[in-house]
Amino acid sequence: MLDQKGFDLWADQYDEAVKESEGANEYPFAGYRKVLNTIYGTIRQQKNNAAVLDIGFGTGTLSKKLYDDGYHISGMDFSAEMIRIARPKMPDAKLVQYDFANGLAPDFAKSRFDFITITYALHHMPDEKKVPFLQELRKHLNPGGKILIGDISFRTQADRDACRKVSGEQWDDAEYYIIFEKLAPQLPDAQFTPISFCAGITEIDK
Repeated sequence: MLDQKGFDLWADQYDEAVKESEGANEYPFAGYRKVLNTIYGTIRQQKNNAAVLDIGFGTGTLSKKLYDDGYHISGMDFSAEMIRIARPKMPDAKLVQYDFANGLAPDFAKSRFDFITITYALHHMPDEKKVPFLQELRKHLNPGGKILIGDISFRTQADRDACRKVSGEQWDDAEYYIIFEKLAPQLPDAQFTPISFCAGITEIDK
């Protein structure tokens, strides 16, 4: 698993690495574009000109599309290089360098959002910290708001084990993928939609 410095070094090649993995329909990025497009479509269908917080926005692939559509974008990412790449794409967005392992950035302590998106980032957070973090985020949703998590994730432990088997040496044991059947009892209003053999979308309402 990459640390902050690792992501800084990877930033310029990130989009190409994702494209290559997705194009080969391989772990970890099989289904990547469909995950992002599904989240994008969910937001577009539900509310225009909404306030969106994108956590772990990376190079801005998702948030840039929403920004161009007139959404009010805020974001936090722990990589200075990712922010350097994303900022020119969204000059009026509020982009903050902060590690979500420490919770929500203080810059957003009094903010409320219609949508909070986390794409291909939550797997860096240990499982025991995920639910408290998501519960904290839910407090920052406006009424009717939604958290949308698109990531390497699985409905069941068996699905995760099957993916690990076919992925072989590519598998990263240092990451913490959502297994929805374990998360659901702690977040009973959450829903999970599988997208590919190694990706899915978890939705949590206000």
